[in-house]
Amino acid sequence: MNTSGTVSPQSSRVVLAEADIDRALTRIAHEILEANKGSKDLVLLGIPRRGYPLARRLAAKIEAADGSVTAEDITGQLDVTMFRDDLKRQPTRAPLPTQLPASGIDDKVVVLVDDVLYSGRTIRAALDALVDLGRPRIVRLAVLVDRGHRELPIRADHVGKNLPTSSVEKVRVRLAETDASEGAPVNEVVIEDWSA
Repeated sequence: MNTSGTVSPQSSRVVLAEADIDRALTRIAHEILEANKGSKDLVLLGIPRRGYPLARRLAAKIEAADGSVTAEDITGQLDVTMFRDDLKRQPTRAPLPTQLPASGIDDKVVVLVDDVLYSGRTIRAALDALVDLGRPRIVRLAVLVDRGHRELPIRADHVGKNLPTSSVEKVRVRLAETDASEGAPVNEVVIEDWSA
């Protein structure tokens, strides 16, 4: 506990700085283009909160690598709030709008984008949400960090960094788009140790 009476982590360490995140996203963008054999029929759907800005960053890198596509035309946001299986245990969260590209997702190669892959439950919820929106040809998963501890048989196709963690550690992704108002450093990934 700190002097203000709030609980603080025992320790924290930066595992990805801004340049590391940028390199990881560049690599993932090229992997996505290679796996898809170009940008044809490609859609990136970011899962709020931090998956959406990561999807936008990936789309910009894909546009830079393949001039036949516009980042805005292939990027969307997929809210999974109402499909989560932990709504009774989690604090109330307001759903964010789901925004699909104008081309939709039917018969598209949809890449779900999230910041951290942990238990796999958020991705399961995302797959359920997709069913309500259309029928993609292929669904792939891109995450900035895979920290292990899966509870469901879900794996990422594209991973920025594998970070083996213990269950008492938390992985925090802080992005300029979502976390600048909190006053902490942004554009970094931090592991916090919450052991007692």
